[in-house]
Amino acid sequence: MPPNRSLLLGVNIDHAATLRQARYRDEAHSCGGNVEPDPVLLAQLAERAGADGITVHLREDRRHIQPRDVERLRECVATRLNLEMACTSAMVKFALAIRPHAVCIVPENRAEVTTEGGLDVVGLGRRLAGVVSRLGDAGITVSLFIDPDPSQIERAAAIGAPFVELHTGAYANAYHELPRRAREFKRLYDGAEQAEAAGLMVNAGHGINYVNIAEVRTIPHLHELNIGHAILSRALFTGIEEAVREMKARMNPAG
Repeated sequence: MPPNRSLLLGVNIDHAATLRQARYRDEAHSCGGNVEPDPVLLAQLAERAGADGITVHLREDRRHIQPRDVERLRECVATRLNLEMACTSAMVKFALAIRPHAVCIVPENRAEVTTEGGLDVVGLGRRLAGVVSRLGDAGITVSLFIDPDPSQIERAAAIGAPFVELHTGAYANAYHELPRRAREFKRLYDGAEQAEAAGLMVNAGHGINYVNIAEVRTIPHLHELNIGHAILSRALFTGIEEAVREMKARMNPAG
């Protein structure tokens, strides 16, 4: 199958807030005065460079993105705001109040540095179905962040989620171990095929960078990639606009 064309890019800006919180976590305000960097300004620059959406994860422990960041982003984002969140009553209430364009429901473990696995849709099925329905009724597009596991994909379709986001972390971690990388890539490829056949739209994210994007982009049926760490790391050297433009070019190479 030929590589996907016109893949959309969602830029995750969480780690701009990580940098801010390292110095200003005890400040009463999340922007203004000496408080920097401002994730909202970063989001606007990313959009100006061609980002198709902005992704943030409001964690329960508020380690980086703060509620006020999400509120400001909802007011300022010109493309689409994608809110990653745990499947809790408090987060559902927040999402219904903010009304982001999209929500991606993710697992959350306070001991992890970043999300390190897919959601257990099989185990949370009935509860997730209710959340997907409530958010969908409010006009919010819902995605479930899952491993490319057949049972998880099957259950995601059964509970009515319109999107899944395939967790590419295992593939990214195996990139320099060729046999394991091949196995993980096949899981993603097969998972995308299964998801599309089940009527699901397919996104992907976690660990995608400027090198492995050449292979990731050949996974079939992809709609959008959500990328944060690699883009913000590159931005330290090139600026956010050039980092976004380069990733978009690698996602959708001319010719």
